Amino acid sequence: MAEPCGGLLSSGSERRCRARLAAAGRRGAAAAAAAAAVLVPLCSVRGRPALLFTLRSRRLGGPHSGDVSFPGGRRDPADGDAVATALRETREELGLELGPPSVWGQLRLLPDRQGQMVAPVVANLGALEDLTLTPNPDEVEEVFTLPLAHLLREENQGYTHFRTAGRYSYTLPVFLNGPHKVWGLTAIITELTLELLAPDRYRRKTHVLARRPSGRPPEGSSA
Repeated sequence: MAEPCGGLLSSGSERRCRARLAAAGRRGAAAAAAAAAVLVPLCSVRGRPALLFTLRSRRLGGPHSGDVSFPGGRRDPADGDAVATALRETREELGLELGPPSVWGQLRLLPDRQGQMVAPVVANLGALEDLTLTPNPDEVEEVFTLPLAHLLREENQGYTHFRTAGRYSYTLPVFLNGPHKVWGLTAIITELTLELLAPDRYRRKTHVLARRPSGRPPEGSSA
């Protein structure tokens, strides 16, 4: 039996999501400019709605080496806005040339590990079978997709509670049972995307601080 996720990328869903993102953008118009941006790549794989992820190359070194991520990076002075940053980084990392019509809008700004603000830009790539991806091996080790149906199943959703001064202070999402565990900022953005696409099916189980706590959080308890 087909899973009821086919309509999540329909024209009606797109109109609804664009309207929600535009309204959120107006409410957050006074927010500081993002230091970086990522593309949140919606797509379909053999007709099934999915999200596309990358595994960052270990050649990069640093704290993000080998992490699951979305295409993205720091804003360049020549970038006009966060959308321009996300599209440029996607072109550089995946060899994929996307135009502004593919972009649905921008999710709320989120802090990365260093406390700098990142803008997640939601876009629809269309059918993955119709695209030619040429990942840059210096930046991308692997490209993979997860069906939205997979991400929406409770057995594939986890979370981690973190403690501050001996007390639970915040909770972060984790998505399991795919080729790679989706965690950290990428998992938070995935969660916001599921809330946007399927508000009647996905309820956030996490509490994310508005500001990143100082230092790397201690080991938490997972579920």
